[in-house]
Amino acid sequence: MPRYKLILEYDGTPFVGWQMQENGRSVQGRLAEAIKAFSGEDTVPRAAGRTDAGVHALGQVAHFDLIKDWDPGTIRDALNATLRPDPVSVLLCERAEPDFDARLSAKARAYLYRIIDRRAPLALERNRAWGVFRPLDAEAMNEAAKVLLGHHDFTTFRSTECQAKSPLKTLDRLDVSRHGEIIRIEAKARSFLHNQVRSMAGSLKLVGEGRWGASDLKAALEARDRKACGPVAPPQGLYLVKVDY
Repeated sequence: MPRYKLILEYDGTPFVGWQMQENGRSVQGRLAEAIKAFSGEDTVPRAAGRTDAGVHALGQVAHFDLIKDWDPGTIRDALNATLRPDPVSVLLCERAEPDFDARLSAKARAYLYRIIDRRAPLALERNRAWGVFRPLDAEAMNEAAKVLLGHHDFTTFRSTECQAKSPLKTLDRLDVSRHGEIIRIEAKARSFLHNQVRSMAGSLKLVGEGRWGASDLKAALEARDRKACGPVAPPQGLYLVKVDY
């Protein structure tokens, strides 16, 4: 039974998230429908990251098995034709080894969070970034972000609904940089807790506003208490950028 690997990009705005749920349309469910439409087979694709409602992907990775051996290029084109007009695009399809698993085989995941700090509300970027109405100090945010690097108990930045067995994670990268009116928060780790990136982004915003300093962020981390976290940043600014294997 051949296994296929996909690289996908999608706009998470109209979906309840990656994972199939009873309360709405999901990326996983829509992709499963598209696979059945061209192959006639029922299969549930598995992804590297279960993005939440409203979260986007530039390089989500998924895998699935089919009984029939298809040409990967044919699968890519057939899926894209069937997925229209939904904002999901298959960038690449290739054959994978039988033991490849999009989630379990991953070595690292990279996320991007975008903030736009301008007085005027967002129009074109409304569902693509977090619009804040006061200037943020990106340099202070970047300096403070260093206290979160390394191996820590990230309970403070973990959703109460997180299903991970342990709050211990190793954060390999957390950089904040300004590009005009856009502030980019880039994070990389082998894996993340549920809502970890959005929780860190919300706390870093407090630093950018001058309400917190690096010592406050460190104290929040060391508190190991969800109540010590800043506001959780909204989902529309978050992107799953890349998965390394």
